[in-house]
Amino acid sequence: MVHFVGAGPGAVDLITIRGQKYIEEADVIIYAGSLVNPELLSKAKPDCRVYDSAKLSLGEVIDIFKDAEKSGEMTVRLHTGDPSIYGAIREQMDELDKLGIGYDYTPGVSSFCGAASALNLEYTLPGVSQSVLLTRMPGRTPVLDKEPTTIFFLSAGDIKSLVDKLLKDGRDKDTPCAIVYKATWPDEKKFVTTLDKLARVAEENGITKTALIIVGDVVAPRQYDKSKLYDASFTTGFREGTDTDG
Repeated sequence: MVHFVGAGPGAVDLITIRGQKYIEEADVIIYAGSLVNPELLSKAKPDCRVYDSAKLSLGEVIDIFKDAEKSGEMTVRLHTGDPSIYGAIREQMDELDKLGIGYDYTPGVSSFCGAASALNLEYTLPGVSQSVLLTRMPGRTPVLDKEPTTIFFLSAGDIKSLVDKLLKDGRDKDTPCAIVYKATWPDEKKFVTTLDKLARVAEENGITKTALIIVGDVVAPRQYDKSKLYDASFTTGFREGTDTDG
């Protein structure tokens, strides 16, 4: 079993209780050494094998997963912040799916939340801003000019109007969407659908509140480019790539 765990923004006491429990129980830990606070590893078992993923390619990470699974061991893949934001977890999960290795994902406090804490900010002030766009400058990974993933809070009470507005604004009716009701609660429910069916799915399942609505191709990606960070051909500040010209 592989547990993807968000390490939080840096402070060791901002990891989740569940995430720390997995670290304490792990037989193998692969952590993002360039970003994760190494003090978090002090809770690992004395015989836990620890690997710094900054020095590894994607293939090498997967090989560690496979070896641990063959030995019946539990692996923690420790990512900085919350792995859903620039965490390169999809490509790892897809490889685990191919291998038939089970996994789950424990969220973490993202650095953008840590920055708000440092500045005592509320990002969504009424009358000032009600939206937050997370993005990055282009580098080895280009930033494509496509529709951004959009997450709607406080909108489950009138999903039909939301759908009508998105269609009017040019979103395709087949755009992948998800509804997550009471995320991480014991009675969590989740549904993946398309924009034109979104309102019906919500109605059929009695969802009118306490739900996030996620709209965008990342909900059901047909294809994507793998992260350059773990591309074996690329040289980073922590390892030499196989492409000597890169």
